[in-house]
This record gives sequence, C-alpha cells and structure tokens, in this order.
Amino acid sequence: MNTLRYLVDPMLRDLYWPGVVTGLAVACIGSLLSVLVVLKRLAFVGQGVSHAAFGGAGLVAVLGLIAGAGAEPTLAGHPVTPGVATTLSFIVVVLVCLGSALLIGVIADRGSTEPDTAVGIVLVVMMSAGAVMIHLSGSPVSWESFLFGSVMGLTWRDAALAWGVALAISTSLWGTRRQLLFWAFDPEVARVAGVRDRVMNAVLMTLLALAIVTAMKLAGVVLATAMLVLPGATALRWSDRLWPAVLLALGASLAGVVAGVVLSFETDWPTGPCIVAVLGAMYATTHILRPRHAPR
Repeated sequence: MNTLRYLVDPMLRDLYWPGVVTGLAVACIGSLLSVLVVLKRLAFVGQGVSHAAFGGAGLVAVLGLIAGAGAEPTLAGHPVTPGVATTLSFIVVVLVCLGSALLIGVIADRGSTEPDTAVGIVLVVMMSAGAVMIHLSGSPVSWESFLFGSVMGLTWRDAALAWGVALAISTSLWGTRRQLLFWAFDPEVARVAGVRDRVMNAVLMTLLALAIVTAMKLAGVVLATAMLVLPGATALRWSDRLWPAVLLALGASLAGVVAGVVLSFETDWPTGPCIVAVLGAMYATTHILRPRHAPR
C-alpha cells in the first residue's frame, strides 16, 4: 500500500507527514466554526472572504514579498529573509480578508443591499484587484495552487502554524461560547437578553477570516470553503443539539481528511480535491441514511 510506504519509509515520511498533520489541523479549524457557519447561513460569506484573499495575494506581490526564481523577497526595496516574508505575507492577507469580512457586514447592515449581493460585490472586486496587482507585479503566483493548495508540499513550520491557529480559534470560541452560541441559535431572544448583535457578528467574522486565510494558505480556497461548510451541514443532519453537532462535525472533518489523504496516496490524485470529494460523499450519504432533516 502506498499509504504505509509514504508514512513509514524513512526516506519518504518527512515529505508526507507534515501535510497529514497540517490537514488534521485544518480539519479542526474548519469543523469548530462549521456548525455556526451553517446555522447563520454564512457559507457564501465564507466563499467571499476566501476569494478576497486574492486581493491580499495581489497586495503581497506588489509589496515584493513574493519573489521570482533566483530573487530575494523585498519590502520597500529592502531585502528580507524568506521567513520574515512569509510571516508578513500571512499578516497582510489576514488583514485584507478581515477587512473584506467586516465590509460585507457593513454593506449588508445598511439594509439597502442583501447579504448575498454584498458578498458578490466584495468577492468580484477583490478577485479582480488581486489579479491586476499580480499581473502588474510580475509575480510567479500559481492560480491552481492558490485554488486547490498543495497539502503534500508543506513543512513542519506550516503544521505548527496551523495548530497554533487552531488553538487560538478554539480558545476564542470557548471564551465567547455562551453569548456567541446564544446569538447563533436564537438571535432575537439573545438581543433582548443584552447580547450585542454587531459585536458577535464581528467576533464570528474575525474568527472566520482567520480560519479561512490559514486553511487557504495551506490547503487552497476550495478545501478551505469545503471545511467550513460540509462538516457542519453533515453534522446538523444528525443532531440539532449544539455540542453533539460540533463533535459530529469534528469527527466528519477528521475522517474526511484521513480518507481523502489515503485516497490521494493510493490513486496518485491531488490531495485537496480528494478530501473535498470525500467530504461531499459523506454529506450525500446522510441524505440516503437520514432522508429527512433533523428538527431545528
């Protein structure tokens, strides 16, 4: 079996284990927010924020933090080390995605524009701006890798980053769990009880932007979006109770990553699309085994 050979062989395991460990971290990041994303109908918002990262990538390219072959990354004309460039690039993309998420909320809150329209506006504007900036900078950014990522091309530094973000998101969710979940399940009653709607929306959007940028950087836009939608949608088919749904989403996400990685290894297909295919198959299976929705 290729899977055992890749993960056990001393000559190969250091190439593949970082991607597997990072994939499990991305699964945790996505599943922790997935139930909230589905309940608040933010799937399209997640899509918009993830594609807004194209604008962040364009800004990073214009700043010179993405260097071509044989050239060093720069900032304001001064050379910087690859590690510093990677860190600064991540911060820039996070800020662009966070700004895009908050902008979507502001446009939608004004009442004159529907939320899906606001997402569509921000999505196309940021993608177009990113494409133009990347073209003008001459940066060698691969659109295919940006969309689908390269899970098996990651390092232990990437794995540490992913688990660090997973810890930060889980800690933030635990600290705001009562108000955030009250607002997610029953926003009208939560508002009457004194929960500030805009504050909770900003908290969720911030965590969503951080999760999307991290997952997208490591695994691509498509897998990042899938991780934020499919596990929660699958879990809510089986339970309408919060913690069981979160645990089911976590289990579905981890199982999807493991099965997708095995499928990728055995068939030599791209890892990201394999994981998405497995998660989609799991959701489709719930419609066969449980044809009616769980009560809300």
